[in-house]
Amino acid sequence: MIIGIDASRTTVARRTGTEAYSLELTRALLDLQTDHHWRLYFRDEPAPGLFPQKKFDLRLITPRKLWTHVGLSRELMQTPPHRLFIPAHVLPAYHPCPSIVTIHDLGYIHFPQSHPTSQRLYLDLSTRFSAKFATHLLADSEATRRDLISFYNTPTEKITVVYPGYDESLKPVRHPNQKAIVAEKYKLPQKFLLHVGTIQPRKNLEALFNAYDPNQITLVCAGRRGWLSDSIYEKGKAQGVIFLDYVDDADLAALYSMATAYVAPSLYEGFGFPVLEAMACGTPVICSDGGSLPEVGGDAAIVIPARDTQKFAEAIRRVIEDDQLRREMIIKGYRNLNRFGWWKTAEQALKTLIADGG
Repeated sequence: MIIGIDASRTTVARRTGTEAYSLELTRALLDLQTDHHWRLYFRDEPAPGLFPQKKFDLRLITPRKLWTHVGLSRELMQTPPHRLFIPAHVLPAYHPCPSIVTIHDLGYIHFPQSHPTSQRLYLDLSTRFSAKFATHLLADSEATRRDLISFYNTPTEKITVVYPGYDESLKPVRHPNQKAIVAEKYKLPQKFLLHVGTIQPRKNLEALFNAYDPNQITLVCAGRRGWLSDSIYEKGKAQGVIFLDYVDDADLAALYSMATAYVAPSLYEGFGFPVLEAMACGTPVICSDGGSLPEVGGDAAIVIPARDTQKFAEAIRRVIEDDQLRREMIIKGYRNLNRFGWWKTAEQALKTLIADGG
């Protein structure tokens, strides 16, 4: 069987969650021992070594404009695979074979103000199209599965929840010199709380600004600017928050490892990769109950109602002051990671891909 994969997002230089998912899952699928043949569709030429397996048929599709609905659709019309996998929400207008699409989240419905109008409309139309016309859907979480059923009336049997993996190369950084280099590079204080993610209203950062005590510990927010972020930056800087913008992948492990705790107060998350990344680096996690975060954090995280600033403040204070609690959370975090892995994601995704009728 020939299985085609939309690999257009794998070549993005600065990857966020969706691009990381596309890259890591595609790599994991190629690593599986199978007799199926892979055909990868690219918008840009992949860099040497991006896919070290090299056991796939590469299709570079041009032009870039309207790549999915025109370029990829035309390619599928001329030489269709037996199955098509789209690791994001945009199913091509023409898809002549059984097609499986991953839906990461429906945050634009819960928080429409967090997106420009044109982007929100595009997300809604493209996801609605995929939910209706794809043969089967993979959902990153039970929270996303419930949203698909609730907002798009997607039949339950059409959705399979398949948890993403995490970057298993991330490990605790213990060498003082390595930490010192990263601390100097980003001008980090000795003691800080950490948040990683795009700066936007949905992340609920202003509640975190109100919850932590800047006289006790510094808050570091790493992530690029998002929609409607100006007021968040202004309030954060007034309270001593350090904004790092995008952090190099090579520095992430040290950044997580140096943090006293990782805090995710988001109002909604389709999955929440940084929660697992922090746990992998031996960092305690405090997160909200927004979307999938309780699923991801499991019993290893302290889970707080997203809008309860007082409880966030209490949890932060406990983790800062209680060494025993931190040790227990770190151990539980390592144990929680056993539920996730890209090889598990790939095996479940392939099972869905080759099933009759999706």
